[in-house]
Amino acid sequence: MVGRKRGFDRDEVLDQVTRAFWRDGFQATSVADLTGTTGVNPPSLYAAFGDKRALFAEAVARYQATYGAFTARALEEEPTARQAVERILTEAAIEYTTPDRPKGCLILSSPELHDLRDQARQAFEAKIRHDVATGALPAGTDVRRLALFVAATVRGMSSLARDGATREELRDVARTALSAWPAPVA
Repeated sequence: MVGRKRGFDRDEVLDQVTRAFWRDGFQATSVADLTGTTGVNPPSLYAAFGDKRALFAEAVARYQATYGAFTARALEEEPTARQAVERILTEAAIEYTTPDRPKGCLILSSPELHDLRDQARQAFEAKIRHDVATGALPAGTDVRRLALFVAATVRGMSSLARDGATREELRDVARTALSAWPAPVA
């Protein structure tokens, strides 16, 4: 027996759902909100994605692979922690204020995603630790403290964007944060 063809574009609906969770958060977004946003009735939404929790998990994965992927790319592609953080903060100023999409970061604004935020901090810490090990940063650098500082800066930029900060204001935050970065080893 051949299954019925869905009457909607799954990727398009997932993007709409992602933006709804991004804008309003998991708790404040009801299934009625999601069906109103997407135009997909609850049985079809559940059949395609599962329950609200499963839909949220898929929306978060989509966000990480699309809108929020700039952080992982910078950590992977840049040779030093300083360069990666500079790129992340610069791109965050752009991404968090892009017109026609929710402001800030879905991962940083959802209380349910504590583990993902901690993973990001650990990734910053690993990149910084590598620079200390290779001599790019002074041996006495407090790796954990610097990683927490970066995480707090990114979170703060997201919060400021959600509160209406401009792209230029976020760029100022990024420049100020980078001025506190430890001097490289000569």
